[in-house]
Amino acid sequence: MPTQAELLNLLRWHIDAGADEAIGDSPTDHFKAASVPERMQRQAVTTGRVQAAAAPPSSEAPRRRASVPLSLESPAAAEGSADQLANAASTLAELRDAMQQFEGCSLKHTAMNLVFGDGNPDADVMFIGEAPGADEDREGLPFVGVSGRLLDRMIAAIGMDRTSAYITNILPWRPPGNRKPTTNEVTICLPFIRRHIELMAPRVLVLVGGTSASALLGRSEGITKLRGRWLVYRSDDPGGGFEIPCMPIYHPAYLLRQSALKRDAWRDILAIQERLQSME
Repeated sequence: MPTQAELLNLLRWHIDAGADEAIGDSPTDHFKAASVPERMQRQAVTTGRVQAAAAPPSSEAPRRRASVPLSLESPAAAEGSADQLANAASTLAELRDAMQQFEGCSLKHTAMNLVFGDGNPDADVMFIGEAPGADEDREGLPFVGVSGRLLDRMIAAIGMDRTSAYITNILPWRPPGNRKPTTNEVTICLPFIRRHIELMAPRVLVLVGGTSASALLGRSEGITKLRGRWLVYRSDDPGGGFEIPCMPIYHPAYLLRQSALKRDAWRDILAIQERLQSME
């Protein structure tokens, strides 16, 4: 018989794989259903057809129900809607409300919570990751799982925490099973994170992981080539564009799998500290 620790590890494995909720109000015994004689199944089908034929015609057309609402907008139209909503927001609270109203991204209908941001909105440095995971989806906060705790330790090493930094993601909704976001999903949500940056106006951006770096910088290189380099993020704010120095770094989840790269990550964090100190 498995031990309690083994059962807990199995449960964690299922949660990390995306199986974090049950579907259906009651269990179905598929073995019992399979044991029904074929003759009885045919009889049930025939009876159902007779009843359907005898039923009086309904004056109302049958309604189809879907567990996940589907957006009728094309990706380009959804991006336009997001851009319009984002540009209309003049505060972070208004931006959050706009994202709550947005229906153009299907991820919203499979996620539990909108994950907007966490930390000090007046911070000089803004960390931007990829997308929420299972823990973030449940709590509605970015970087609160295992990789989030590593990020907390990384910034604590240079005297920072969530009262002196701000943390968010490219996508505000968790992709099912923690899969990598699609290009369309990133493109549709990009107006929101761009407006998020404009409203925050940090002095330094830290792009956590390859997806964040490529989406906001428009670069095709992988994170191994981009990390550790000071690059420039350019805002296209219609009210007046601006430039922000930014540093791409390895995602903490990647560092947990590739511990040998933590030395490079430490150099990057020190470079960020040095840059912030030079701005004082």
